[in-house]
Parts: sequence; C-alpha cells; structure tokens
Amino acid sequence: MSEHESEHILSYGFLAQILGGLVVLTGVTVGVSYIDWGFLNVPIALFVASSKATLVLLFFMHIKFEGMVIKVSFISTMLFLAIMISFTFWDVAFR
Repeated sequence: MSEHESEHILSYGFLAQILGGLVVLTGVTVGVSYIDWGFLNVPIALFVASSKATLVLLFFMHIKFEGMVIKVSFISTMLFLAIMISFTFWDVAFR
C-alpha cells in the first residue's frame, strides 16, 4: 500500500448495521407519509430525511474521520441551508 492508502476504518459489519438503520428509516419515511400529522408533516419528513443524510455523510462518506476544516465547512453549510429553509417556511407562514 502507498502512504496515502489505508485500511477501512469501520468494519463491514458496522457499515451493514448503518445500512440496516437507513432501510428502517426509509420504512419510517413511508409509514409516516400515510399518516396525516397536520402541520407537522413537513418537519417530521425533514427530520427523518436529515437523519438519513447524517448517517450517510458521517459513516459512508467518512466525514466523522476527516480533519477539522472539512467538519467546519460541512457544519457551516448545514447551518446556511437551515437558515434558507427557515426563511422559506417563514415566508409561506405569513402569506
């Protein structure tokens, strides 16, 4: 191996567990879509989707094991996205 290559940080069993969690959360997404939660439909869907995205980013894309610059960049991007989404909800709420 060259100096830039390394072995897998996470075991395949652990990654399989994360995949199982993603499949379960996909089932939750489908199950929740059949229930009328009123005004909570969108926040619940966003919470489940962001949970799945977080699992993918942390473990499959190895953000958890990256340097501080990558982590700060990721967190600032997520904060900016949250601000933009909240502006959209605020605009729709006060029409």
